This record gives sequence, C-alpha cells and structure tokens, in this order.
Amino acid sequence: MRRTLLITAIVIVAAAGLGAGADAVARGNQTSTEEAVEQVRRSLETTDLPLAGLGEASPPSPLQDGWKTNFRKQLVPLSEFQSGGPGKDGIPSIDAPRFAPASGIRFLRPPEPVIELTVGKTVRGYPIQILIWHEIANDTIGGVPVAVTFCPLCNTAIVFDRRVKGRTLDFGVSGNLRNSDLVMYDRQTETWWQQFGGRALIGDLAGTRLRQVAARIVSWEQFQREHPKAEVLTRETGAPRSYGNNPYVGYDDVSSPPFFATKNSSDRRLQPKERVVFLERGEETVAVPHSTLERKQVVRVDLGGVTYVVRARAPVASALDDGTIANGRKVLTVDVRVNGKPAAFTEPFWFSVAAFRPDTRIIR
Repeated sequence: MRRTLLITAIVIVAAAGLGAGADAVARGNQTSTEEAVEQVRRSLETTDLPLAGLGEASPPSPLQDGWKTNFRKQLVPLSEFQSGGPGKDGIPSIDAPRFAPASGIRFLRPPEPVIELTVGKTVRGYPIQILIWHEIANDTIGGVPVAVTFCPLCNTAIVFDRRVKGRTLDFGVSGNLRNSDLVMYDRQTETWWQQFGGRALIGDLAGTRLRQVAARIVSWEQFQREHPKAEVLTRETGAPRSYGNNPYVGYDDVSSPPFFATKNSSDRRLQPKERVVFLERGEETVAVPHSTLERKQVVRVDLGGVTYVVRARAPVASALDDGTIANGRKVLTVDVRVNGKPAAFTEPFWFSVAAFRPDTRIIR
C-alpha cells in the first residue's frame, strides 16, 4: 500500500510541479520508477503544499468517522470499502456549475474529451479536464436534475438522474473506493452509492438504483462543430486546480493494474485497462472491447430482446495518458443507439467490469 500511495503521490506532485523528481516523471522515461519514488519522497518531506484536491496520497482515516450514515443497512460489508485517502468532500464536487457558450470557450484544445449530454432540446458539454479534479457535478438540464460523474481510476463517465423517491438528491465524493471505483454519497441521507451501476449500498437508501441518462464522450472539436450554441462547463468552479493537466500520468497503460485492489483481478480475458463498451439491460451485460470495435467499426448486440448498434467514431485524446490531457494518445469515441435513439452505456476499463460484473459476455 505504501508503494501504491507513493506512486499516486508522484502523479499528484507531477501535476502540481513539486520538485525535480516530479518534473522527471511528468516528462516520461528519463528517470526509473524507483529513483522517481525516492525523489518524490524527498519533495514531499520539504514541500509546504497540502496533498489535497485529488487526496489519494493523504493518510487514510477510519471509514465511519464523521458520517451520519445508517450503517445498519448494508448490501455489502464495510470491509469491501477502502479509503482512497481524502475524507468526505476531500475531492470537492461542483455544486454551482457555471457555463458559457461553446463558441466563446478558449481553454479547450480540439482533441480534448468532453462529456456530451442532451436532455430534451438542451445540450451541454462537461470537459473531462475539469471533472478529473472534481469527479461529480450536480446540475439541472432540460428540467432534469442530474449528477455528471467521472471516476478516473475506472475511466467511467456516467450521468445519473438525481431524483429518488420523490426528492432530488445532491451528491458528493465520499473519499472511499470499492473495487477502485468512486463511492458517492448523497447529502440528504449520507447513503453511500457505487458509481459503477449507480446502486446505493450503505445507508437508508440501500438497494435503490439511480437511473442512468444517455451521454457520451466526444472531442471538443466535434462538440463545438455540432453544438456551437450549446453551454459548456467553465473553469469557474471556486476551487483552484491545474485544469488541463492529467494528475494520473500514464495510468491508462493497457497492461497495468489499477492503483487499488479489486475483485477478480485474475480475470485475464482482456488486459486490465482495455477500454470496453459496457451495455446493461436487466440482469444481462455485454462488453464490446475497443479492439473489436476498431476492427469491425460497427457491432450489433442483442441484449434483453433489444438490438444495440455500437459504432466507432472519430478519435479523442485519452485523459489518462500524457501529463497534458490534450496531448494524450488517441482513443475511439463511441456512439450507441437503440432504434435510432441514443442509449445509455459506459466505457470502463476491463478490470472494473470483471470486478463488478464477472458474468459479462464479451463480443470478440
């Protein structure tokens, strides 16, 4: 665990620009991992800057401290959760998002990834360069209250309807992880929710599941071209962060394991961080690897009596590769439709599918 936290610290320090060791890591392979760890260790001993923001390098705290959660209601044991480092809200959600027209945005570069969300006739864009530092944005679009979420550790960008049992919930980052995935909490009941699958696991609302809203990742170039009048989330978040930089440099190396332990890590049907298109209908799940989609371009999937049409689209920069997001290696964007209409899907790393849904069928 100590080595894991130090490697994570390297990523955070590289983003913050602390010391020569961090600079070397950000540049690439000029320094070995062991030398970089030692350099970052020395940097951490001398810097006065707090390791806040991402928080994954902070000392863990007891999981139940400071919570009003009803821990008597549990779908899974607490032993399955672990601290990612920060406490509750150590990674600050965006609760008062501010937007500007796409035509006036200057801080995004053409290949950068943006979550495109359409509700009714309203379209909005949520840049990953912002969400990678906040993980959750509470918003209302087209009259629908939504939580726009991104877990960089699993590469899961998922939008949820925030309405549950007649009331609207506001979500924050718990600071805890399960299978290396973001655990959210709602501020009304302090129930803990798994981002992957959107199910409440611990607390009064345990067993409830959030409705996923169809959304997809596209490049900024494509978004701006197709929606020049749409609103885009701005950097005016109230929290100073190194927007545009990736604090997880090199994390999406396809063969590398996640930072934190996960279930079924021995599942070798795909490499740990191969991106897949994950589809779910009822209890049935299917994964279409990006490698399959690159080869076939269009894949039709029959799932729960419905046919999903999965198409490869123009490439986008990976947010989890280079130190500067816009310079990340190119990966596919994806479009998924049912009867010609956008369908809900996610594009996680394979390890998270293996951890949460090991029964998933893979389309080769």
